[in-house]
Amino acid sequence: MLSISIGPLALPVLPLILMLAVWSSATLARRLAPTEFATHVDNMVWSAAGLGLLAARLTHVLRYADAYFASPWSLVDVRDGGWFAPAGWAAAGLWLAWRGWQQAQIRRAVGLAALCAGLVWSAGLTMVWLANDKPAQQQVPHVMLTELSSERTLGLPQLIAGKPTVVNLWATWCGPCRVEMPTLAAAQQDTPDVKFVFVNQGEPATAVTAYLQRSGLNLSNVWLDPTSSLGPAAGSQGLPTTLFFDAQGKRVDAHFGILNAAALQVQLDRLRKR
Repeated sequence: MLSISIGPLALPVLPLILMLAVWSSATLARRLAPTEFATHVDNMVWSAAGLGLLAARLTHVLRYADAYFASPWSLVDVRDGGWFAPAGWAAAGLWLAWRGWQQAQIRRAVGLAALCAGLVWSAGLTMVWLANDKPAQQQVPHVMLTELSSERTLGLPQLIAGKPTVVNLWATWCGPCRVEMPTLAAAQQDTPDVKFVFVNQGEPATAVTAYLQRSGLNLSNVWLDPTSSLGPAAGSQGLPTTLFFDAQGKRVDAHFGILNAAALQVQLDRLRKR
């Protein structure tokens, strides 16, 4: 499960779980702390969350420094989902432990708040894992697609067999899709060892062809999913969604939202190492 729909909005699942974990933790800390410290511990938990996010982002960027420093603006483009969670949890936990050690009156409240955050986060991840049916071992969804250029029909498993593949789900009306498309188009031209497949969701061939001509994008492997079946099959209710498969057809990662050049390069490097 990559995203959920709330009315017309599609929201990424993991940030929502994280927000719930932090909110639950802050609420518990505020209730357990002595009255005069309630606001103090509430702010402490939210400060720990901010510090954790900063540590998780910086650690991720440093792990893939070549990709990010080649495109400096991507350092602050957190929409790419680039986080190293263990560093974030460690930083937040150490911050709370240090602040709790300084003030004996709030140690119990802070300790139980930290435990609460960990439990909510773990429970959320477990639910996502169960909903995804073990995504690390998920095969390519059996969805039939129609090629834009020839109108032939082929199943996605047959289309990507034998080569690491990036599958991008998009639509012409989707603003974030249009933003990331030039990056994906450039990567398709520059990365011949990885196959790129662009699967339009639910639009007629005439609309897709007109958009590609108007935008000047030089894309190959453009396919149509008239019933928009691939998104739900992949666990995503929104666009853009990008799926990453190894040469054996195993889904190794997925991303909901805009991919910048640095994040895409990180994913391509991971695919090559499998």
